[in-house]
Amino acid sequence: MTAPAPDPRPPICVDGRLLDDGGAGTGVAQYARTLIAALRDAGRAPLVLESGGAAARRSRPAKLLAAARPWPRAARAGGQGFILPDLFREAQVFFDLHARPMPVRVPGAGGVMHWTYPLPLRLVGWRNLYTVHDVMPLDPAIPSPVNGARLRRLLHALRAAGGTFATVSAAAQRQIVERLDWPEAAVRCCHQGVDVAGAATAALPDGLRPGGYLLYVGAVEARKNLLRLLDGYRAGGIATPLVIAGPDGLGADAIDARIAATPGAIRLGLQPRATVLALIAAARALVLVSLSEGFGLPVAEAMALGTPVLAGDVPALAEVAGGAALLVDPLDRAALARALAAIDRDAALRARLAALGERRAEHFALAPYARRLFSLYGTA
Repeated sequence: MTAPAPDPRPPICVDGRLLDDGGAGTGVAQYARTLIAALRDAGRAPLVLESGGAAARRSRPAKLLAAARPWPRAARAGGQGFILPDLFREAQVFFDLHARPMPVRVPGAGGVMHWTYPLPLRLVGWRNLYTVHDVMPLDPAIPSPVNGARLRRLLHALRAAGGTFATVSAAAQRQIVERLDWPEAAVRCCHQGVDVAGAATAALPDGLRPGGYLLYVGAVEARKNLLRLLDGYRAGGIATPLVIAGPDGLGADAIDARIAATPGAIRLGLQPRATVLALIAAARALVLVSLSEGFGLPVAEAMALGTPVLAGDVPALAEVAGGAALLVDPLDRAALARALAAIDRDAALRARLAALGERRAEHFALAPYARRLFSLYGTA
C-alpha cells in the first residue's frame, strides 16, 4: 500500500493557549475550538502550537532571565504540531522587556500562523495573522479588566513586525481602525463560526425545565449590563425565572448582590460546555443586552439551536442577529422591561424569532466558516 502524497498546500497552525480548559472558559477559547473544527471538517487539519513541559516549573527569577533573551526561541515538533515550554507566559514578559513580539522558529516550511488572540508572538518565516476580537479596553466608557494602554502598544508592535489582522464582525473592524487610526484595509472581517455539537448530551441543572426560564450566559461583569437587565426583569413583572450563568468578571460582587435581591433570578457559575449548550437549547429565550460586543457568540449559538433571542441594539449584536432577534436599547430600563415581558409572554413572537434565527445561523455553520477562513488565508 502506497503512502498518501504529502499535502502541497502551505500548512496552517493555530495557537493552543486556551485548548486545555476542559471545554469551559471564555468565548476566545470557544473561538479556537470552532476554528480548528471548521478547518478539520474542510480537510485542512491545522497544526497546533502548544506550551508545556518542564520550563513551567522554573523559579520566577529563572523565568525572568529566560524572557530577557532577545533572540528567537526554537519550538520542537510534538503533540499536535509544535511544543515550546512556557511559551505564552514567557512571551508576555518578553514583550514587556523588549516592546516587540517574541520570535519563534518551528521545523518545516512556513505557512499561515493563525493566532486566536493578539498574543505577543510571531512565527519566523510564517504569515502571522492575529484575531482581534474587539478593542473595548481602548474605550474609557466600557468597563474592562484589560490594560488598554498595553493593548494599544501590543497591536501597534504586532503590525510593525509584519502581522496581519482579522476580526469577527464589521462592527469590531470599524472600532479597531478608528481606535488605532489604522487604514480600513489593515483589518479584515471574518464572521466566526458556531459549533453546537453536544447540545443534547448534558442534563439541565437541578430545578430547571425546558422552556421554563429566560437565560443570560457569559461572564458576570459590568460590560454585560446585567444590573439594568435585572432592573428591567423586575419592573416587567415576569414570573419566569431569569437564569444568569457564567464566571465572575469585573463588578461581579455588585451584580451578585442585585441577583440575590431580585425574586426569580438564579445565579449559576461557570458551566461545562455541554451544559451551556443544553441551557441555551432549552431556554424560553436567550437574553444578551451588553453595552458593547465584538461578536456576541451566545446570540449565534442560540439561533443555531432554535432559541429565540433578545439582544441589545448595539452594532455587533445587531449585525450577528441579522434581523432575527428582538433588539432593545440596552440603556433604557423601561424598554428592557417591555421587551422582556414581550419575549416571555408572546409565544408567536418567540416562534417567529426562532425560525428566523435558524435561517440566519446557517451563515455561521462550519462549512461556510471554513470558506471564509480560506479566503482570509488566500488558500484553499
